[in-house]
Amino acid sequence: MAQRFRRRRKLIQPGLQLRLSAKFLGLIVLMLGLQYILLESLLHQAANRLPANSGWFADETASIGIELLGWSALVFLPLTFLVGVIGSFRFAGPLYRFDRFLNAVIAGERPDDIRLRAGDELMDLANLLNEATLPIREGRPIGKQEPGADPESGAQEATQEATRRTAA
Repeated sequence: MAQRFRRRRKLIQPGLQLRLSAKFLGLIVLMLGLQYILLESLLHQAANRLPANSGWFADETASIGIELLGWSALVFLPLTFLVGVIGSFRFAGPLYRFDRFLNAVIAGERPDDIRLRAGDELMDLANLLNEATLPIREGRPIGKQEPGADPESGAQEATQEATRRTAA
């Protein structure tokens, strides 16, 4: 039974998830650039303090920095993209479900309550949407009713009042 609700697709809303992952990647690229600049600066300072062959060491710092930057990018960019996609599907799945649910309500259908998978985010919002749309889905008037008030009599009075105004 638990397998039935397992989400197979990780890219449920590709536009949203890829934009979010791209922002993560941009942040990582900025971090790698800062890392490269700081490393180069520190290596040049260390080279200037060496008593002998400091020129050779200073020349080698550029290749060391580029190699470090390359390895860091090779490891962290794909890892960040993967974490962005996998992490965002816990949000994208519920958003996709909310969209389908609300479109069904707008179309006049009476969908069942929104049920999210274990571990999904936005459970409180799902419960709120279920509660807010319950009167519509059950065909009842919207809004809070006074205790003991008959919703049908209120609708009849409003119809009679509208008829009186039209006749006058």
